[in-house]
Amino acid sequence: MIKQACVVTLLSLCAWAAHAEVVNVDNAEMARLVASGAAVIDIRTAPEWKETGVVAGSKLLTFFDEKGQVDAPAWLQQLKTTIKPGQSVVLICRSGNRSRTAAQFLAQQAGYKTVYNVTSGMNGWTREGRTVVPVNAMTAACPAGAKC
Repeated sequence: MIKQACVVTLLSLCAWAAHAEVVNVDNAEMARLVASGAAVIDIRTAPEWKETGVVAGSKLLTFFDEKGQVDAPAWLQQLKTTIKPGQSVVLICRSGNRSRTAAQFLAQQAGYKTVYNVTSGMNGWTREGRTVVPVNAMTAACPAGAKC
């Protein structure tokens, strides 16, 4: 009985240690991460991208659709074509709430090393006058049939 309890405890500790870390970042840290070449995933919807523009170099991959639904396994498959598990990733949405949920999913279930959540999202990014590019410029640079 004691042996089983020790094994269960050891496995639980290993699983806990395997989880990645979610790091909440502000806009200044986001800018530093972007400048250092960090992979940025904008998880908003297409209408949101068109409305505000996007951070230059970010990959556009909607997590929640317009109805608030998510297909996490399908989203993860698309993400893995851009950023491999074990790598760090920066997630941004409109206000930081949806990206926090997606970051927790990646950290707890997908094996990503460090997941950054931009706490003020694109609202904060644009409010500070930080650079964005029109979504049309992003999609024009995307090869046909690719997810950008």
